[in-house]
Amino acid sequence: MLSFEDLMTSFQNCVITEDQTPETLGLFIDKLSESSRSSVKRCKERSLEEAVQLLRKISETQLHGLEESHLLLLVRLLISLQLQMVNISTACRKVDQMLQHLAKVDHQLVFRETQLCLHSITQTDQILSFEDLQRACMFLEDSTVGREVWQESYPSFINKVSELFPVVLQQESLRDGPLCYIAVKVCLQIFQLLSSEVAPLVWREENENQAVQKILQALMDIILGQCCNRDTRLLAGTAVAMLINTALDSRAAGAAAWSLLQVSHPEPWLLTVGGLQVQCRPTGKDGVDRLAMSRGLLTCCRPHILLASHADATRCLLLDGLFPLVFALCEEKLDCHHFAFEVLTLWLKKVKECLADIWKMTGVRLLPDNSSLQQQLIHVIWTNAESPVEGVSEFVRSCFCLLLDVYQMDCEQFGDIKKILYLNLLQRIIKLPWEAKAKYHRLCALLPYLGTDMVLDQYGEIPNHLLKCLSTNHLSPCGSELYKCLIQQQRRELCDGSQKSAELDLANQWARRWQPVLLEALTSDVTLLQNNSSTHLLPCTFQVFPSAVELLLASLDPFAPGHLHAWACIMSSYRATTGGSPWALQGSSTLKTLQLALGSADDKVRLAALSLLCCSPKTKDTPTSEELSIMRTFIPQNLNCESSPFRQHFQAGVKKFLVRIRDGCLAHVRGPKGKKKEDATILERAQEMLDQGIGFVEWLGELPYCYLAPGHSYQRKKTVLLLLSAVLETCTDTWSPDKKKGQPPVNMGSLINCARQKGKWDFFCKTKQLVLISCLEDSTNEIRELSAGLLLRFFPPSFPDDIAAVLLTRTKQLLCSPRVQEAQMGALMMKILLQKKQDQSEDCGPNSNINVNCGSNTKASSSVRLLVRELEEHYLTAKADMMLAARTKPIHGVLSALQRCLLEAPRSIFDTLGHSLTIEVLGLLENISLLLLGVLYGDTCSTEKDAAPSFCDMGNAISSLIAQSSGGNHGDGEECVLLSEEHSLILTCCWVSLKEIGIFLGSLVERILAESKPNKCLLTKEDLIKASKVFKNILLKCRHWGAVEGCCVGFTKFCACLLSSNDPHLRDIPAHMLKQGLQVVQSPRSTSVTRRAAGLPMLILCVLLAEEASKARPLLSHSMQTLLETARTPLPDSWDQTLDLPQVCAVHTLQALVRGSGLGVAILQFAPAVAILSLTLLSSPCWAMRNAALQLYSSLCSRMLGQRPSSEEGGPTQHGMSPPAFFFHYPALQPFLLTELRGAAHNLQRPPEEARLRLQPSLYPILTLLAQLQPGVQDSTETLSDFLPPLLQLSASPIYSVRVMASKALVAMTPPLEYMNILIKLTAQLPSPLDRCCHNRLHGQLLQIKAVLDRALCTDSARSADLCEVLSRVDASLWLATESQRCPLVRAAYLAVADSLRGFCCETYLSKLYDTLMCELRTPQKGLQVGLSSFHQRAVQFLCADQKWARQIWDNFSAASPDLRLTLVTWVVDGRGLQQTSLKEVIQRVLQSNLREALLSHCVEYHRTYLAALAAVMAGSDSTSPRCPPQSALLEESVLLECLDLLLVDLEEQRGGPEFLSQALYAANLLLSQRSDSSFKISMIQRWCSVLECHRSPDATEVLRMACAEALCVAGVSLMSGSPREHKTLPDIMIRLINTGLYLLQDQSQMVRMRAASFTSMLQHARGGSQRSVYLMQVNQALPFLLDLLLEEYWDTPGTLEVLLCHLTQPDLRSVLREASDTRCASLYEQDEANVFAEPSVMSAHVLPYLLRMAEKYSESSALAQSLIAWAEESTAQVLDSLTVCKELQPADTLNSAWLSLLMDPRLHSTLCGLITKAAFLLRLLKTSDDVRHLCDSSALHEAVQEVCSLLSQSGVHFPTALTAAVAGDLPL
Repeated sequence: MLSFEDLMTSFQNCVITEDQTPETLGLFIDKLSESSRSSVKRCKERSLEEAVQLLRKISETQLHGLEESHLLLLVRLLISLQLQMVNISTACRKVDQMLQHLAKVDHQLVFRETQLCLHSITQTDQILSFEDLQRACMFLEDSTVGREVWQESYPSFINKVSELFPVVLQQESLRDGPLCYIAVKVCLQIFQLLSSEVAPLVWREENENQAVQKILQALMDIILGQCCNRDTRLLAGTAVAMLINTALDSRAAGAAAWSLLQVSHPEPWLLTVGGLQVQCRPTGKDGVDRLAMSRGLLTCCRPHILLASHADATRCLLLDGLFPLVFALCEEKLDCHHFAFEVLTLWLKKVKECLADIWKMTGVRLLPDNSSLQQQLIHVIWTNAESPVEGVSEFVRSCFCLLLDVYQMDCEQFGDIKKILYLNLLQRIIKLPWEAKAKYHRLCALLPYLGTDMVLDQYGEIPNHLLKCLSTNHLSPCGSELYKCLIQQQRRELCDGSQKSAELDLANQWARRWQPVLLEALTSDVTLLQNNSSTHLLPCTFQVFPSAVELLLASLDPFAPGHLHAWACIMSSYRATTGGSPWALQGSSTLKTLQLALGSADDKVRLAALSLLCCSPKTKDTPTSEELSIMRTFIPQNLNCESSPFRQHFQAGVKKFLVRIRDGCLAHVRGPKGKKKEDATILERAQEMLDQGIGFVEWLGELPYCYLAPGHSYQRKKTVLLLLSAVLETCTDTWSPDKKKGQPPVNMGSLINCARQKGKWDFFCKTKQLVLISCLEDSTNEIRELSAGLLLRFFPPSFPDDIAAVLLTRTKQLLCSPRVQEAQMGALMMKILLQKKQDQSEDCGPNSNINVNCGSNTKASSSVRLLVRELEEHYLTAKADMMLAARTKPIHGVLSALQRCLLEAPRSIFDTLGHSLTIEVLGLLENISLLLLGVLYGDTCSTEKDAAPSFCDMGNAISSLIAQSSGGNHGDGEECVLLSEEHSLILTCCWVSLKEIGIFLGSLVERILAESKPNKCLLTKEDLIKASKVFKNILLKCRHWGAVEGCCVGFTKFCACLLSSNDPHLRDIPAHMLKQGLQVVQSPRSTSVTRRAAGLPMLILCVLLAEEASKARPLLSHSMQTLLETARTPLPDSWDQTLDLPQVCAVHTLQALVRGSGLGVAILQFAPAVAILSLTLLSSPCWAMRNAALQLYSSLCSRMLGQRPSSEEGGPTQHGMSPPAFFFHYPALQPFLLTELRGAAHNLQRPPEEARLRLQPSLYPILTLLAQLQPGVQDSTETLSDFLPPLLQLSASPIYSVRVMASKALVAMTPPLEYMNILIKLTAQLPSPLDRCCHNRLHGQLLQIKAVLDRALCTDSARSADLCEVLSRVDASLWLATESQRCPLVRAAYLAVADSLRGFCCETYLSKLYDTLMCELRTPQKGLQVGLSSFHQRAVQFLCADQKWARQIWDNFSAASPDLRLTLVTWVVDGRGLQQTSLKEVIQRVLQSNLREALLSHCVEYHRTYLAALAAVMAGSDSTSPRCPPQSALLEESVLLECLDLLLVDLEEQRGGPEFLSQALYAANLLLSQRSDSSFKISMIQRWCSVLECHRSPDATEVLRMACAEALCVAGVSLMSGSPREHKTLPDIMIRLINTGLYLLQDQSQMVRMRAASFTSMLQHARGGSQRSVYLMQVNQALPFLLDLLLEEYWDTPGTLEVLLCHLTQPDLRSVLREASDTRCASLYEQDEANVFAEPSVMSAHVLPYLLRMAEKYSESSALAQSLIAWAEESTAQVLDSLTVCKELQPADTLNSAWLSLLMDPRLHSTLCGLITKAAFLLRLLKTSDDVRHLCDSSALHEAVQEVCSLLSQSGVHFPTALTAAVAGDLPL
């Protein structure tokens, strides 16, 4: 058959040129051509769908009018297209629809042509190829006529398939590859789709056709292990079952199915299927054979086959044949465990489906209570619910639901109303700990059978446990699912009654149980709980009970902590879920509350409010003018948010808003449906909404470009790029082939035309391109990539000539930069230039519908060739002079550019690379890697060894090279510990280039092999072997981790594409490399122990990661066995500690494999062996071995236990796996761990006289593992009870940490029912005062009592008889807290136990204990005693927990000993007891009254801790309280002044570190805040202000800047809250404080900015006089508030103008131009600004309106007038000069290199903004003042400023709206 292109040409020549041809047919052919050319699947499908619609528009009459030859051409064209798209099933079906349409015209023609195509497959002597089978599959599955043809010619096809299998199964590469898989798939399709034709060949005994028998034999061989590919084996099982399913006689089919169950036999057996008999020989024991057969039978067989009986009529295939097989699979630990549970799920589904027939067959219940079948099912479900194997827990959950359903049907059928199983299961579920994930899934399943009242009454802790779940990441989904099930069930039960209830009544019923729970979650301080409740609970609440919104809102106060967020979440969730209007819920207060939420300091509150504005169930719900106005205010205030999630949600919200605008505007453009005329008012309103929508999009489309210039913060740039992306995705007609959703509407063009007629929506002009091009040199990768993506995706397909030329010059400069970041910029630019060049001849601009592959690729190929020449030049330079190359041609930039241009291009790599060029690139990469490795070695001969040089060797080699380059003079002079600039240049050049080589080479080979065809490949086996050596050299001979890590990325891709190849020779390459790597591991090393054997473990890991997961992973098994054997090898008699040992290297390699996330579950089958090995090796005499073993053990534990659950409150220390589940999955570990524990416990039973310490290195790691298991799970088998005796005995360990960990392990291993027995046993062993006891044992027992007690009381806090017995024994042991017990640690442990029991103890006992402790604390310490301070800390904690005793101990603070005072203030610093308000006031009073003594103390620790305690106790809730801080315990003025002076001296002289200085400043703030009535000397306040001004600097440490912000909150508010005119010098202080606030609001640290915003919020609150809580405003609202305050109160103060002007960049444009013209690379690394968050350009826009207002007040104050005149005289000349420079900068018509370099300079934009701001200010002054008009001509200045703005805006400089409006004279005052 001719190719599609030839057929297309013929058809166009014959048909399209004729005049009679329908126009639609021409369009149809164009769409077919378009689909063929496109390389993107979605593009193909889109074109084909349009072609189908076009063909249907051509009537049968018109098609009949075509000549037969033309119709024949059309049919052949479609069949050819179908064959071309054989891999895309959906595309083939669309082509089939077209062929069916043509078949209506001439069915025989379509049939005949299809038959000819299929005969080319069957009527040949050659074996079927992969492509033949693909076509056969397609014609079977996706072609209607194709199936008709196969029904006629199936015998020959079956014969061809039967001839294929022997050939395939003989070669390993074929039977494990895709050919075997597709052959099996073809068999499955034949049996399924041609069943009536196949059946006679199977079930007639006289049939002599051997083809099906051969196929069956081959399928069984594959199932039984002759093939290693698991997917192929599973599919073969399905095919065999489908063959059985072809039987018409159920008895014959049943006999065949029973015969298949022999698959579990280990010996050879005979399979009989109808008239076919095949010999089956099992070859493997991996369980896949049984899995494949059971899965196939359950998937394919009809019910009558599954119910077939065997020898006697009582045995059923489903119950007696398949279930034992499935149950055994679930019990075994297979590599494919999740498939076993998939099969169990299928079995239960079939049971449910066939249940009625089963009852008829057996006559009895299927699942009577306590039956073996029921017990087996519950057992396998219960024990596997926590399986770490991916997918198992989901299948187990499905099984549980099916089991409950089947049991329900069983009970109903036989009249069992008790349903005991449900209640038993509920009690069993309740006993599970709340941390168990399976608990909630099982409750969800059980709930419909018991009802909500029964469940909630029996399990009263559900609300509390739900809140805990929602506070923990991994439990929140199951917790929210349970809540949803509960309320859905509740509504069903409420609505089941005969009387219908109103929605509000239903909501009241919901609120009775759930409103307090939901409000607690929504207003919680725990972020996770807040987020999860609003995300998961609210939507389902409003879906089920819509009226609940009113009840929830009525309970909220927007000013209460957490309530504003809750309000916004409730409103937005209600609107999104129900579509109801939120504005009608609370009347006029809704918008006021919304404004509060939108301005909140909390990101979460603002996002929730934004969601309320943006969301709507209907996308055509056009936003109101009020919503548009609010968004115009909100968006600019949230562009520089620190949080990445905020930016993402912000973009998503704005995009929703834009979609509403777009769809609403489109509806207005289309006009009303029907011909009915609309009212004029309605039309006018519609036009107004259309104009508003278009105007908003125009405004938002322009906004980003003001903030993308260099010099703006990363946060702002990232946000505006995301917003720009949202605008372009939503409001242009660019179709994105890679997206399923979010495509523009079909009629988008009409809206775009409407907007452009209004002069709007010019999204792609040249100036905007220039702005995005300037972002390509941003310092952050994210900004560069986002900008590049927008340029390529949306902007015109080619750059203007001037931009392209200048950009190319710039690109070449950057590619040769030694700075890695600049080289990456150049690579990105090169990629953009190349793709823009390629697209010049194509129609793929913003208005095109799809991207197609047309046009020549010579430009792309020539560009790539030029890059290769450039790379060669870099290599030759490096070969001649490495130092010169590192400076001017550092290789890595060109490598990165090549990678981007070749591998990130949308075209096939064959379009740009030929064979010769590929070989040239490969040779260059090899030569460069050898050269660079030689540089690191110091000579080239050493690179022959498979050993990396040490870091010392590399340093010496580079130093030697530098010395040679500098003529041998480099080494003279004093040695420096820092790397020289030359050393850094060479090292960076080497490691970055090696990293890029690894990434590029791996990705290149992957892309080439992926696009290769059997007869066309750019790489031979020899080439690939050469590439593998490059990887091997880098990984084994370079220790730099950056190079190794980068190389691993490429090497994994390289191995993956080779291992998945059909060619066995290619698959051998990674296997050979693995073999070499393992040999290196096993060989003795001559290098030092550094970097854990360098890249060797990574080489092995990469090969194993690339191995296909669907296969048996033979490489992994072989590697693990080799490494384990190597690691177990005994150390030689004489070994060198300084050299790498093979055993140590093997352990490090094992650790790399265990940590490799890609191996995942596969590595767990080796977990017990690896764990035993690592624990054993901890006893090695070699330190390196012990170190490696400990690291391996740690990594393995993380892998076995899974990720530790995280919660907001720190989370539990345990993982989610319980001890029974852990030992169920790793049974081999149980005896080993138990033996080790018993051995350690036995060593402790030695006689006490034998004072000998026996260390067992494995003990502590074992205890750590056990302690991490989830406690509180009952062990049904009681096999774990053996762990308890040794754990109890380990309480006597002489090692403190072992005793602590043993107590934690005891809790984890003790089942809940044993808690009290353990406690009684332990407390019974507490000694009396006269008993002789071992202090270690006693201490350990008390630790165990404490640990078990806490867990027991956590699960059951009720007082029981057992607890009373424990209490009495603890009471009787009170002497353990007295001096009679000489060990302080024992006394502290006893106090910890007493503290846990405090709520149950009697007053008499507590009183005695308090008296004892008070006496002890008052008694002077006699000498140094180990552990005494720990006991004192515990005693203070215990006493201070009781308010009465706490007051007593604090009242005696002055008389206490120094140690006790230190203990008390340390207790305060730890945050203990500060929740009690009255106690807090006592502590405040005591600390303030003793401040002077503390400041004069010579004890540095006490001094520092005291100040920290004072800060902690005074801080409290200062952010929300109306008065802050508390004004209690005022000191005498003389003492206060002395203290303040001492603190200020410390601060001024900067005595101590930043932490101490911050605490000293906080204490000074507290003292200042107590005297806000100006009793301080002004000099004191000024000194304090000077301290703030010193430490607010970006160069100061963050802790000091934070202290400055705290100072404003604590003392600044109180100083500024009084009358501002009380003292003539006070305004100066106020201005200084406001200025400090302005600086801190621009601080780099988010915490500092937020604290400064708190100061502003508190100041606003104090000035307003409100008694409600402080409303915390957002940072971007705080800044204008301070500026407003500055002008309102202090506009006439001389310092105000200075404050405003100091925030402007000096307009010294000439120096900026001079520095920008110097393009030399000063150093390898660029120094960042001290404050990268500060944005002078944005600050200029903030300040300008206030400067203009001051100019307007010129005549109102003489002092102000003098200041303004002085400024004008000083600045006018500079402003005029800078404007003159601007005019000469850049011609507006063409771009040049100098201007592009200037655009990239971060100082340009801020300097220009400062210039325009000062020019606008000067213009306003000239207008308002006659005294300055002599300085310059006002009109000339105005024209100059406007001219400069116009010129710059045309050249890519966009100014903020405030500046352009001021220049135009439009800015309101």
